[in-house]
Amino acid sequence: MFRQLIVVGIVALLGLLAGTWWLERALNEPLAVPVEGYQFIAGKGDGVYRIAHKLEEAGVVRHAIALRLYAKITDRDQVRAGEYALVQGDTIKTLLDKLQKGRTVQYKVTIPEGLTLAQWLGLLQEQPNIDRRLSLNFRDELAAILGHAADRLEGWFAPDTYVYSSGDSDVEILQRAYQRMTTIMAEQWEQRAKELPYQSPEEALVMASIIEKETGVAEERDEIAGVFVRRLRKGMRLQTDPTVIYGLGDTYRGNLTRAHLQMPTPYNTYLIDGLPPTAIANPGEAAIHAALHPRPGNTLFFVAKGDGSHHFSATLGEHNEAVRRYQLRRKSDYRSSPK
Repeated sequence: MFRQLIVVGIVALLGLLAGTWWLERALNEPLAVPVEGYQFIAGKGDGVYRIAHKLEEAGVVRHAIALRLYAKITDRDQVRAGEYALVQGDTIKTLLDKLQKGRTVQYKVTIPEGLTLAQWLGLLQEQPNIDRRLSLNFRDELAAILGHAADRLEGWFAPDTYVYSSGDSDVEILQRAYQRMTTIMAEQWEQRAKELPYQSPEEALVMASIIEKETGVAEERDEIAGVFVRRLRKGMRLQTDPTVIYGLGDTYRGNLTRAHLQMPTPYNTYLIDGLPPTAIANPGEAAIHAALHPRPGNTLFFVAKGDGSHHFSATLGEHNEAVRRYQLRRKSDYRSSPK
């Protein structure tokens, strides 16, 4: 009887050693990756068992049972959904590590400064592998998600490069951009210059959006901000073309006319006093900083020179001379901003 127990024990030990040897070999054997960067998708709710089955059917994993067993032994059956890439030399061990740590394929989308929210959405919808959840009624949908008034969303999304994984939605990216902008505005507002003509961070954001749209040369941002701030302090109208264009909406076809400047809208700063009701674009941090730190001086006018830069003037007479100098080179209906 004792000898039989010894034999059974030896057989069991040999079986354990053989099983351990086989498992270790299977875990470190390179996967049959057909091409460099082979990709597969782990769906929401997929576990290691299901993924092992998929990859075995695809011929990538030869020993699906080894993957499932190793995940069970190491208590790593949870998988983060997303798109994964396998490379030559990957093994079951490295595969499970990617699944458990959520090392999904990453994509990037860069949103430049000065775009409207509608343009943001159009750009996001052009990107690959983004889950498109927002409809034509996107403002109301976003407002409900963000807890922000639908008619005041413009401007509250920080331009930047956003990294996302396959299956991430346009809503998720916009939520991140909104959170980033609220943080930026809170920090910048706390550090603002004294005695600015803004009653709230939102008014500063409106000004920043105008500065963003007017600036063609980065070095001029704070000077443009200075012009607009001084005009507000003096009770002068801003008279800036980008606000008029925003107010025209889809009716604007790329040619701003004198008739447009006489068309009443809440954004026509040739006709209204002070700031328009909302931002006209999503400004970058530099424009926000300029709005809150305008350059001191006495200039009240500027006119586009045609190369992206502007000529700044302190008096109407000097400004009119600059208009004659630069506008005469352009089409007769060209309009500088502000008048």
